[in-house]
Amino acid sequence: MGRRGVVASALSSVIILGAIFAIFWFAPGGPTVRYFFFNPHLMWQAFVGDPHQGLLSVGKGLVTNLWMFTLSEVLVLILGLLIAWVRLSQSPVLFPFRVLATMYTDVFRGVPVLLVMYMVGFGLPELNLGFISNQSPAVYGCAVLTISYSAYVAEVYRAGVLSVPHGQLLAARSVGLTHTATMRRVILPQAVRTVIPPLLNDFVSLQKDTALVSVLGAIEATRAAQIYGDTVFNFSGYTVAAVLFLLLTIPMTRFTDHLIAHDRNRRLAGT
Repeated sequence: MGRRGVVASALSSVIILGAIFAIFWFAPGGPTVRYFFFNPHLMWQAFVGDPHQGLLSVGKGLVTNLWMFTLSEVLVLILGLLIAWVRLSQSPVLFPFRVLATMYTDVFRGVPVLLVMYMVGFGLPELNLGFISNQSPAVYGCAVLTISYSAYVAEVYRAGVLSVPHGQLLAARSVGLTHTATMRRVILPQAVRTVIPPLLNDFVSLQKDTALVSVLGAIEATRAAQIYGDTVFNFSGYTVAAVLFLLLTIPMTRFTDHLIAHDRNRRLAGT
């Protein structure tokens, strides 16, 4: 990009940001919006909380989102790979499991995560199955996120494997490799490089969807912000929660963009 392009880019950015700022500052309801959503004192109070006033900390609530995301991500990677492996298998013995895996991906990619959250979070406790029915809302939330996102990730895995040229499979089998060895040594190493960017995009969505566990009563960042807003009649806590989620998701998004660009350059270099 030349000097003229840099100047034009900077100028357009300043104009757009200035227009957004002017709307919030000079609009007739601007002062009201700034007070109820962007009050610096109340934003800080929402972030740190105040137990004496019954105000929960949005910052501490984010810890729940973080451990839910981390645990769910690990489980999704494992379960999604297992489902994809079953769907890609050719063994007649696994035919019933292939049907079940196909039904699984169709159902949980079609039903909204929020509905699954209600069904699992409120349904399992009513079954009175002992240990299974006595878990915390956060645990049920992790289960729902794992169940739902495994269906998406399984399809990402499967698409990555199917994107490997068929000639690679034929060449591996021609030198005597078994189906399992071919998948492990030839197909999967190539597929992994292809699926990393879409996997990271799914995990960005997974990070945001940890907020849905608030409908079950778990105290995470969004729920803490809601309690704060209901107590002080101000929505600045929601702004704090939004900023915290942005601080988590934007670096992951930029890293995903970097990997996509790197993969594109690698493929172009190969041609």
